[in-house]
Amino acid sequence: MKKRKYIFVIGGVMSGVGKGITTSSIGAILKARGYNVTAMKIDPYLNVDAGTMNPTEHGETFVLDSGMECDQDMGNYERFLGIDALPSVNYMTSGMVYQSVINKERNLEYGGSCVEAVPHIPLEIIGRIEKAANKADADITLIEIGGTVGEYQNILFIEAARMMHLKNPDDVMFVLVSYLPIPSKVGEMKTKPTQYAVRTLNSYGVQPDAIVARSETFLDKKRKEKIAVSCNIPERYVISAPDIDSIYEVLINFERDDLSRLILKKLGLKLRKSDLKQWYNLVDNIKKSKKPMRIGLVGKYFGTGDFVLSDAYLSVIEAVKHACYANKVKPQLDWINSEQFEKEPEKIEQLRQCDGVIVPGGFGSRGIEGKIKAIEFCRENKIPFFGLCYGMQLAVVEFARHKLGLSDAHTTEIDRGTKNPVIDIMPEQKKNLEDKNYGATMRLGGYPAVLKKGTIAQKAYGKSKISERHRHRWEVNPKYVDQLEKGGMIFSGKSPDGKLMEIVELPKSEHPFFLATQFHPELQSSPLNSHPLFLEFIKAAIKK
Repeated sequence: MKKRKYIFVIGGVMSGVGKGITTSSIGAILKARGYNVTAMKIDPYLNVDAGTMNPTEHGETFVLDSGMECDQDMGNYERFLGIDALPSVNYMTSGMVYQSVINKERNLEYGGSCVEAVPHIPLEIIGRIEKAANKADADITLIEIGGTVGEYQNILFIEAARMMHLKNPDDVMFVLVSYLPIPSKVGEMKTKPTQYAVRTLNSYGVQPDAIVARSETFLDKKRKEKIAVSCNIPERYVISAPDIDSIYEVLINFERDDLSRLILKKLGLKLRKSDLKQWYNLVDNIKKSKKPMRIGLVGKYFGTGDFVLSDAYLSVIEAVKHACYANKVKPQLDWINSEQFEKEPEKIEQLRQCDGVIVPGGFGSRGIEGKIKAIEFCRENKIPFFGLCYGMQLAVVEFARHKLGLSDAHTTEIDRGTKNPVIDIMPEQKKNLEDKNYGATMRLGGYPAVLKKGTIAQKAYGKSKISERHRHRWEVNPKYVDQLEKGGMIFSGKSPDGKLMEIVELPKSEHPFFLATQFHPELQSSPLNSHPLFLEFIKAAIKK
């Protein structure tokens, strides 16, 4: 049986420091060395999955092909490692773990013994990690523990990691991703917070083997020496990770610091030749992309206090970047809150400054009329428009209102009593809503679609059949399809049985690019393989 190796990635000092990108980048450089690598995210939340979490607090919900709703870092794993993440392999929450242990207790699987937090919870965690490694047939499994050292909800996961290391010390490695602040009034990079993070980790019985030091700038030799001595690790295992313009440069910086070689040495694995040519080409392309491409993102999940949380649309943002880099232009994203178009209609004119506009997915009534106004403005002024999920549904509502004359057309998600429900709830979903059964009950994951020959969508994909990921309950009402088509709307993608509308567009003779999807194409875009619909959208934006 293959000897499995494990790398735990743990956060220090503060959250949002870049553990997901660090984990993904480590995975990429090890994969480039010819090793089979997989990654797992552990969310400390008691939620069973990420589907019911507020995007302005937690960031976007990433949907796997299987339909599982996960943390946004799963998207990073897929984009960097080129894998299709699996629910039983790449994602774990505290809720899943506790639910499983309780179910086993109810089924007498513990043989009548007292079930306790320790050791049964850590043993359940270990079992899931080992099962994930075996199912992926991974040489190396990276496990990212969400949150920060010192949080109570992380303790049992770190305890599981400690137990794995105790049993097989040569097969388990610990990487701490910590932050070194540079207080503006002090003007000096401070290592003390990282020292305290390491001491906290030591109190759990864990010693980091490497420290990825995040900061505004590169670490100087003095800081590296100080961290090495204070935190009891060799200086060469202190890896500098400064702020950079592109996350895809992180793995290049890691390799410059010889991180893959250090990891393989630590784990007792053979050093193989590295092949990062595609990544070097990508980073070179990013740096050479100078012409700005201004894309307006009209959403409503931006506000978190006085700050903007772009993570709510992380995959959309990355998909735009992938397409821009492929077209050798520089992405410039404008965050536009749709609610402002409701309060101050004259502000809609700012969309004229955009080369293209995206209306992404979402739920609920807030800001919806503002989104509809934005869609109408793009349609009438021939501004390249790309709608995603809710963006497609609202594009249908807008078209029905202003082209078909159905002034009260709406989605029953917002107006249950509308006389023209052009968007309606799926029949099988009605009972879920009545029973308040919201978690993991939508149309989720990969579904096939058949494309209409000669359309923008079919030409972009270059094939007649596709599979894309979904996350929604409402659909285009089939009772209105004929009427919408007669009015000039093209349904260029439909489910194989023709009942569900998957892609809508307008003829190129009427509009340079007006296309929307019921699915989320952003979930299958990657830096080395941009999604075809995003590519076509950016091409249209360049022409504008």
